[in-house]
Amino acid sequence: MSRINLAVLLVLGLLLVTAKPSTQMSLRNPTSEIETSNCKVAFLRLGLVLTSDNNEKALMDSGLFEPDSENPHVDIAGRRFHVGTLNKTPIMYVKTGTHSVNVATAVQTLLLKFHISGIIFFGSSGSLDKDILMPGDVAVPKAVAFTGVWEWKKFRSENKGKLVFGDFNYPENGENLLGTAEHQKIDLFSTSEEPKEVFWLPISSSWYEAATEELKDLELKKCHSGTCLPGTPKVVFGSKASTSDFYVKNKAYGDFLVEKFNASTADSASASVALTSLSNEKIFVVFQGVSNVAGGKSSNSGIKYIASYNAFLAATKFINSIPTPRLACE
Repeated sequence: MSRINLAVLLVLGLLLVTAKPSTQMSLRNPTSEIETSNCKVAFLRLGLVLTSDNNEKALMDSGLFEPDSENPHVDIAGRRFHVGTLNKTPIMYVKTGTHSVNVATAVQTLLLKFHISGIIFFGSSGSLDKDILMPGDVAVPKAVAFTGVWEWKKFRSENKGKLVFGDFNYPENGENLLGTAEHQKIDLFSTSEEPKEVFWLPISSSWYEAATEELKDLELKKCHSGTCLPGTPKVVFGSKASTSDFYVKNKAYGDFLVEKFNASTADSASASVALTSLSNEKIFVVFQGVSNVAGGKSSNSGIKYIASYNAFLAATKFINSIPTPRLACE
């Protein structure tokens, strides 16, 4: 063996002997250290899902979230999953971004990669009925649906469908080449049953009932940075929530959702959380902070923050009220 080759071998050997174990997570399985290291995480975590910067700011401003000292987060598929405790309850939270495909992808990744006992979602929504929900209120729906999924009908079709787009022309109603459409049901898949066609996705009954009991006297935030709500915010239970990938600002369309579906709120995430959780047979619950009213004046940043914070308050009180299931260490 040449002197050069011998020198290279000696250097490599020295490096192997003196190298310290890496503090980075395994590239092959980025969750392995969280799940098994010294059997530290011998329990199921709650999955906290939120969509926006405002939602995350409310979480951080509370001072209740404490990141894990060794593994504070894991990056998977372009999303960051934060590990820690919320007021001492083990959680993992992810900010999904808006729109249904982003939300569903993040929730599915969360459930596939980690030991999650259930999903708690908190976010913002618009009120479709100001007599029931006003900005600052928190809605705890009993069911959610994708109301933006439509089956298009041929223009001038004799089958009038259930949605005539001409009825929503602005500034006045009239003919619209979009024609008519009919709401479309979705296929719900699970591991133990055959796929079935559904429209309303029910919130897990055990968690919904627990929420109604724990949050009935919850005191919500009324002011932020000089901006105050005109009235006292409240928690409203038992509503129906609509989800679509478009922002509902048209009052006529909001009225349509109320009349046809008896929906009280509109957002772009809740039904994705529901469908993904149900497909994975995980319990879940939804908390929506109302930030605006369809057809009304746009809310300022202070009102939007109050809506996010109040939804966070509801989610936090609920999380701290339920037991955390534990796993046996291997």
